[in-house]
Amino acid sequence: MLIGEVARRSGVSARMLRHYDSLGLVRPTGRSDAGYREYSGEDIRRIFHIESLRSLGLSLRDVKRALDDPGFVPSELVDDLIRQARERIASETELLTRLRRINAADPAGWEDVLQIVALLQALGSKSAGKRQRAALSSAEEVPVPVEALVEAVLSEKDPHVAGALRWALARSGESGLALLAEGLGSPVAEVRKRAVQSIAEIPDGEATALLRDALASPDIVVRGYAALALGARGVADAVPALIDMVVAGTNDVDAADALSTLASRPALTDRIATGLVDRLGHDTAEPFARRRLTQALADIPGTTASRALADLSHDEDRAVALTATYLLGMRDER
Repeated sequence: MLIGEVARRSGVSARMLRHYDSLGLVRPTGRSDAGYREYSGEDIRRIFHIESLRSLGLSLRDVKRALDDPGFVPSELVDDLIRQARERIASETELLTRLRRINAADPAGWEDVLQIVALLQALGSKSAGKRQRAALSSAEEVPVPVEALVEAVLSEKDPHVAGALRWALARSGESGLALLAEGLGSPVAEVRKRAVQSIAEIPDGEATALLRDALASPDIVVRGYAALALGARGVADAVPALIDMVVAGTNDVDAADALSTLASRPALTDRIATGLVDRLGHDTAEPFARRRLTQALADIPGTTASRALADLSHDEDRAVALTATYLLGMRDER
């Protein structure tokens, strides 16, 4: 079969067949009387084998090795091809993500595109200073797509850069909340922590609803940040979690301050005081937990807290009794 017919049947161009011949990959078995290449059935089978191996990503050199070396073991080469394919996929996925983010920013012209690209590159810089400047400038110049900000804040380890990123996210409104909510469910504890911290800095609205949901999180850190943020917003749902924080000694001073703020609302005063007193009488309350609970009663107004402190001034635990006595004296001076 002449080269033109082989090209038509195999789909491999005559030029490529000549290239295969020059490399020794597949040489036609014979020549016609006129000197044209003639391919046998075995030659054509080899051509199809070559194309099959090329479709896997093998170089022509590796194809020749695979076909000519009887002892050739493909496993190592296939492993290498898998690695290369994964690298290409990761690279293409990264490019696709970058293009989508640029498109989401709705640039008005190429100058905007260039600024967005520069900011995205800066957010991924190894320099904390560059990342921080990118976060701060994102809300003032061409805005960085919120998806990029969320990805950056959930992975940022530097506290100063993280603060700048949370500020930029808060400026962008509620558009990043869905992605941050996914972060709350991450298997990585640090990611969950960064997610709830970011949500806490976004103003009331859907963010408050997410923080309420976070009160039921199995992660004590997430529950704590959510409770503190909700307490600052005057949300009564945070009271049980805040009392738990006082008992556990986890950010207990901040939790006590939040309870004091909430207790300034008459409807919550007795509820908070009663909640603290109930935990004081709990059998499992450890000595240090009882002292923290006593201290937390200090800034809770009303007669319930005062009566509790009066009773505690005679407590068997001397540290608790002295603390309660001191706090009663402070209340009398007000």
